[in-house]
Amino acid sequence: MPENELLYQIGITLIPGIGDISGKKLMAYCGSPEAVFKETRPALKKIPGIGNATVNSIVNHNVFERAEKEVRYIEKNGITPLFYTNPDYPARLLNCEDGPLMLYFKGTSNLNASRIVAIVGTRRATNYGRSRCEEIVETLAEKDVLVISGLAYGIDSCAHRKAVETGTETVGILGHGLDRLYPAQNRKLAEKMLEQGGLLTEFMSGTNPDRENFPKRNRIVAGMSDAIVVVESDRKGGALITAELGNSYNRDVFAVPGRVNDDVSKGCNFFIKTNRAALAESGNDIAYIMGWDSREVSKKSQQQLFVQMSDDERLLVEIIKGVGEIGIDKLVIKSKMSASKVAASLLNLEFEGVVQCLPGKLYKV
Repeated sequence: MPENELLYQIGITLIPGIGDISGKKLMAYCGSPEAVFKETRPALKKIPGIGNATVNSIVNHNVFERAEKEVRYIEKNGITPLFYTNPDYPARLLNCEDGPLMLYFKGTSNLNASRIVAIVGTRRATNYGRSRCEEIVETLAEKDVLVISGLAYGIDSCAHRKAVETGTETVGILGHGLDRLYPAQNRKLAEKMLEQGGLLTEFMSGTNPDRENFPKRNRIVAGMSDAIVVVESDRKGGALITAELGNSYNRDVFAVPGRVNDDVSKGCNFFIKTNRAALAESGNDIAYIMGWDSREVSKKSQQQLFVQMSDDERLLVEIIKGVGEIGIDKLVIKSKMSASKVAASLLNLEFEGVVQCLPGKLYKV
């Protein structure tokens, strides 16, 4: 029986029938990866949601030979294994029920950076899409963000490449093991990213870039982010899956609009139209909505001290000043105005630079 803690951590991920949710449930009841393997069959059967098949898989475990092979690969290649209890594990993923039990990281970035933005999009990027992507990265580079994406063709690669050019840290989330790279054409880019960011995956070495791995990869991209920006996407595709996951994780989602007859913009336009994403014309829009432009907003607010406001707008400003930060629902209650009137007044106040919309749809003066 192995005594190395890492072997037990990897071993849990190798048990047939154990996923991220059930694995965390086992940890909660047993206390540690080692305890999961040393627990008795009757005790395991008492854990809610753990059936006989899963118990048999745990008791009849033959996973340590493969786990030992992975440990040797990790040690030989300077890879950092991050079990979900590790303090360096991306904390944002801990708020996602289906966050991975184990991650494998190679690079220099802090995966718990104060600001993380995911930029995703079509593999068939147009010149327009690439130029918008580059502008967004270049602008956000001044806001000290970590840029993450999936290192795929098109917008993903564009975002990583521009981040490297601007000296911005960038991490690629992979749908395969760290012993290979897909697509191979991005190998030189990936090598640069290792020095200025890194590569992250939940898949062990030897895992091929199979189709079913990429939706799993997308949930990490979404879960690790504060904001997700979609730059060009058709109505179907990985970028919209990532954005939809972001909405389910309560992340801020943005989309760059495009011409209505361009296939690669139909997904973005649809998300904006159905209020699944905020419209982003530039990196400044994202920084403003995320509250990363406080100095500029403060300066603009000072310039707008003598803005002509309606009685309704003045009432809303006084309410916001009184509480500091407030959501639109509470503003409706406190002001005794209709939701549509409050929304319209807030929009005008935002345009004038009097109020600021923060993440979580909160407003402050």
